[in-house]
Amino acid sequence: MRVFLSVLFLCTSILSGAQILKPAKWSYSSVTEANVGDEVELIFKATIDKDWYLYSSEFKCEDGPIKTTFNFVPHASYQLVGNVVAINPTDKYDDIFECDVKIFKETGEFRQKIKILASPLKITGESDYQVCTEITGQCIPGADDFSFNIKVSGTASEQIKNDEAPAQPVELAAPVTESNGPQLDSTLVPDNPQGKSLWGFLVISFLAGLAALLTPCVFPMIPMTVSFFTGRGTKFQALMYGLFIILIYTLIGAALAPLMGPETANHLSTEWIPNLIFFSVFIVFGLSFLGLFEITLPGTLINKVDQQAEKGGLLGVFFMAFTLVLVSFSCTGPIVGSILVSSAGGEFLKPILGMFAFAAAFAIPFTLFAFFPGWLKSLPKSGGWLNTVKVVLGFVEIALAFKFLSIADQAFHWGILDRDINIAIWIVIAVLIGVYLMKGFRMPGDTGKEADDKTVSVFRVSLAMVMFVFAVYLVPGMWGAPLKALAGYLPPMYTHDFNVLSATTEKPATICDEPRYADFLHLPHGLSGYFDYDQAIACARQQNKPLFIDFTGHGCTNCREMEANVWSDPQVLQRLRDDFVVVALYVDDKTELPESEWYTSSYDNKVKKTIGKQNADLQITRLNNNAQPFYVLVGKDERVLVSPYGYNLNAEKFAAFLDEGKKKFKELYPG
Repeated sequence: MRVFLSVLFLCTSILSGAQILKPAKWSYSSVTEANVGDEVELIFKATIDKDWYLYSSEFKCEDGPIKTTFNFVPHASYQLVGNVVAINPTDKYDDIFECDVKIFKETGEFRQKIKILASPLKITGESDYQVCTEITGQCIPGADDFSFNIKVSGTASEQIKNDEAPAQPVELAAPVTESNGPQLDSTLVPDNPQGKSLWGFLVISFLAGLAALLTPCVFPMIPMTVSFFTGRGTKFQALMYGLFIILIYTLIGAALAPLMGPETANHLSTEWIPNLIFFSVFIVFGLSFLGLFEITLPGTLINKVDQQAEKGGLLGVFFMAFTLVLVSFSCTGPIVGSILVSSAGGEFLKPILGMFAFAAAFAIPFTLFAFFPGWLKSLPKSGGWLNTVKVVLGFVEIALAFKFLSIADQAFHWGILDRDINIAIWIVIAVLIGVYLMKGFRMPGDTGKEADDKTVSVFRVSLAMVMFVFAVYLVPGMWGAPLKALAGYLPPMYTHDFNVLSATTEKPATICDEPRYADFLHLPHGLSGYFDYDQAIACARQQNKPLFIDFTGHGCTNCREMEANVWSDPQVLQRLRDDFVVVALYVDDKTELPESEWYTSSYDNKVKKTIGKQNADLQITRLNNNAQPFYVLVGKDERVLVSPYGYNLNAEKFAAFLDEGKKKFKELYPG
């Protein structure tokens, strides 16, 4: 209809003997000089004849007038940033097309931002537009070539040939918004997984500080330290003693924080070398707690620091705190090391806050008992139970070590730690802890009368029952039970050798062709889908369905929790299976692609060679987000349909998110 009316008006003009009209005349401008890496703005101005108006680029009007568009010729020297923005168009009800539109009179202006990637810069293209007159209703479509001349400064390595155009990653179009208004900010996810995981990490760090107090190296020092302050110290010094303990541990976190920043997050979390190092560190710490050996600092260092503590004053109090940190290192070292290893997730503040939370729990008892020395009478006496705490922590460290081995195993597809093997290891460890608590065997540090006494306290029996119940809970997992509570900490279900209990009887979704990488990547719950964006969007277009993009990772704990607790919900699983084409894009997969598929990212100018790096680059450059899980619904023209969805274990909200995307898809693509 739109094209028919435009042609009709043009034919009417010709038949009436009118000359060829050009009511809109274009000019193009920008900065004259820039540097490689700069973002600059291109300005498109139209001068419009009297009694004529130009249609803008942003309005909703199905089968309406031709909108103003700017079609850029792709070139390796630049990248578009966002979409063309129309500057202050006027609202109008169009009698010809019977819909609301946006127009310009007398003058019109549009702007487009670009990022300069190399020199020389070559920006060319063509604009398409339509102008109409208010006198006769006559409309004229038009086209105009544009180019920009910007002198770019750059190093020799940044120069490229004029006609060179490297392969580019797929580009998601601008998100759909009402009246094509402000672009949807895809970073505004309903729930922040990093925020949640940080709070959980801080709680764990605080509890670890409390656990460190119950070790043989630390617990006996509480009354010794308090005796000093009640004898010749002041309450102010006692307070400062606690603050100095917090300060020392926090400084340790601050010193290591640069090593834990965003640039190394993916490397530390998925590369095999750091994960094997973390695995080894946890095993060594665990064996140390079990009594195989002790991790201690040189005695000369401890003696020198202790000598400084005798000087008195605040400086002496500081060195007393430092002495406590050093003397207790053989027990706190493994715990502190575990916290620092666990904080290697890409947030600069995480190791600092983790050490602060640990130190706060560690320092509070010393300070409180110094203020209220009478409380010391309520403390249990030191004894063999302290070594019991240490041994149990050692078993827990060894169990947690396999999480790091599992991450590297999944990212590189080694196949050495399947889900059932991991569960079997945990069952054995849980049983060993339970039997040990029941005094079924001794460890090297178990000496004295308490170790010889076979009487078991009610508290030990209670803890042993917890461990035995945990072992029983794990047993069905050996035959394929989902174990939802541990979903984020175990290898995925597809690695299970004999999956019996969770075998699905549902008919899988019909997909278009054999998915790439399906020999080593898998979707949960028997879903059929893809692991390559291009293949998935092609199938979505063919089946006329919205595309469900799952930005995930082998080492993503929250991703596994979402799959186990939300995707498994019948109302969610049915929607994913029937209403969407599903694609899982692993951002940490280390599989290297053929050289013909490599490309240089416009985000960091690095060559992306692996499946994971290309998927991560797609998420960062097109959606301005690098968190996982991250769920995006797109239409056939690759526009984001609704606000993306993050980590949220509410299945009803997730189903509503899917329904909203499906509804938007039907509105935009009614055919």
